[in-house]
Amino acid sequence: MTTVSHRNTVAPPKHVARLRLKPKASATGHVDGAWWPASRDLAAELPFLLVVLAVQLEHVERVTYNLTAWPSTPRRLVVESGDVRLEGFRSQHPATVTVIGTAGRRRLTLLVVPPETEPDLAHRLLMTAAHRESVDGIDTLLTGE
Repeated sequence: MTTVSHRNTVAPPKHVARLRLKPKASATGHVDGAWWPASRDLAAELPFLLVVLAVQLEHVERVTYNLTAWPSTPRRLVVESGDVRLEGFRSQHPATVTVIGTAGRRRLTLLVVPPETEPDLAHRLLMTAAHRESVDGIDTLLTGE
């Protein structure tokens, strides 16, 4: 019987994580910031994002995502800081990922700006979602209404 491993070891990508977070003191709203990945390959996009978020979360233990938004995602990812569990849920909003770290079991929910978004609009979405007083819902943030 052959066993198939669901672990991927991935080095951080060469590109910079396109990420904006609310100031640390802000605990309002539906999201804690926004992330604009370059592709729909979560395993390829996460390593650098996790390095950046490790400053606030220490080691990242888990990332949750919507199953239909991120096809072909492994169950585990091995990054420089160790193993990260990747858990897909149909119930999670497709435009979010939640990153859970060891620092007091802190979690960050990020609005995911679609990779194909035009740069000017993507920048506006990143800045709006990360604004200290932003309390808009996910759909409102994405549509700008």
